[in-house]
Amino acid sequence: MTFPFSAIVEQPHAKLALLLCAVDPSIGGVLIRGDKGTAKSTTARALADILPLIERVTGCAFVCTSDAPFEHCGICNDAKVSPQPASVPFITLPLGATEDRVVGTLDLEQALKGAKRVFQPGLLAAAHRGILYIDEVNLLPDHLVDVLLDTAAMGVNSVQREGLSITHPARFTLIGTMNLEEGDLRPQLLDRFA
Repeated sequence: MTFPFSAIVEQPHAKLALLLCAVDPSIGGVLIRGDKGTAKSTTARALADILPLIERVTGCAFVCTSDAPFEHCGICNDAKVSPQPASVPFITLPLGATEDRVVGTLDLEQALKGAKRVFQPGLLAAAHRGILYIDEVNLLPDHLVDVLLDTAAMGVNSVQREGLSITHPARFTLIGTMNLEEGDLRPQLLDRFA
């Protein structure tokens, strides 16, 4: 259960910044910096509960829009499915995530069964039309920072892995939290946050 956004006190600037991103996701994102115990993560997670619902097909890993499903999405391209109201995706990117987990890779289970090459979407696909949250964003490895910067700038994720060549939409609001004692952000990533 998430702590209610309205119950968070003494964080007016962080709450305002998050609400502005909720109203206009093109702002780019929010970076919340502060000491330990100041409810940075709690405030960021609480935002997802107050966002309006989006239309989404249950089980879709790419969070497709109903008017333009991703060409490789087997679920949304099935004529028998219809979108339902659902909450906005709130995806947490763990610091220890591999690049394959973030961008996606070849579905090994399908490959071992002898099926054709199937793309297994990563966290960037899951965050499309939603929020990508990174706790302790200043500790994120440089190779993942580079991937995030490229994807956030282009609004698409391009994957070239094991003979696969996939490009899918990946438009998300980036929310990061960090403790000032643990170092600063790379300037390129700092510029990504509004």
